[in-house]
Amino acid sequence: MTSPAALAASPAPAPVPAPVPASAPGAPLVTFFRMIDQARLPLRADRSAAGSLPTRAFRYCDAISTATGLGWYLFPPMDFELYFDGNEVFATWEGVGGEGGGGWFPLSIIQFPGFQARFDAAAPEAIRGYSPPFLGCMQEPGIVQIWSGLTLRTAPGWSALVRPCANLPGNRGFEVFEGIIETDHWFGPLFSNLRLTRTHSPIRFSREWPVAMVQVLPQVAYAEETLKSAEAVDRLEAFQPADWQAYADTVVRRATQPVRQPGAYAVENRKRRKGGDKGTGNGTDGGEAKAGVKAGVKAGVKAGVEAGAKAAGGGATCPYAAGAAAA
Repeated sequence: MTSPAALAASPAPAPVPAPVPASAPGAPLVTFFRMIDQARLPLRADRSAAGSLPTRAFRYCDAISTATGLGWYLFPPMDFELYFDGNEVFATWEGVGGEGGGGWFPLSIIQFPGFQARFDAAAPEAIRGYSPPFLGCMQEPGIVQIWSGLTLRTAPGWSALVRPCANLPGNRGFEVFEGIIETDHWFGPLFSNLRLTRTHSPIRFSREWPVAMVQVLPQVAYAEETLKSAEAVDRLEAFQPADWQAYADTVVRRATQPVRQPGAYAVENRKRRKGGDKGTGNGTDGGEAKAGVKAGVKAGVKAGVEAGAKAAGGGATCPYAAGAAAA
């Protein structure tokens, strides 16, 4: 994320991308479709990462908890295991290999047990025989594709980002590739592509623990025009008064408060999301922002920070760090 400034050397601004097309009134932004009966439906991502986030981060760090709860978890449709010997991938699950199960077999492309017949019984005649595979190996060693048993459709102008689960402790035996699918017109199986990172040891997948997550984003977010419309400010002298004002509001004001409330940033953001903050968008009104600029810029931001820390009695050598920790 960059800050624009008139003094920064940059090319002419790119054209503003077209707005996201509107969907039908009342239509959901995203609709998930279950194809495998045993597959779990997506689960809204949890802001506490299933209880694994540190309590302080969950309570006070809105940046972490918001990112953690953005999207939906995707689960494997059944329990299974993979084994990678560095060259070839093997698979097994309960019931494979006859009575007792536990038999390993080389993985190429396989269907979910019983799904092909189930698909052909429900699909129109012209589509029969085209059921998606459940597991498949790519040409590259250790690259595996897993199907969640789902597909989805997004509103016009929106896409699906499949990625690792945000801040959720994952399986150390694999990594999830990130991919963007334009699901407003592509209606196919919702896969996850994995790179197996552990060899000579079974890697277990459970339908009780997500393998990936899906988020939706407007296509304008990754349009070429959007990615070209960025600038960089390469030195402090190029900061504009508005930039210093924003810094004073964000850092100096917090650091100079006699009593700093933990999680103030999170509280302000919640108020903004609920429409409670109609001011500058950073938890201050215009008068307070002006006062912050006058004290911070004219007297010097450094002096203002140090004076505030002294008044607070914190004795901190870096009030900015203290203020950031409280946020």
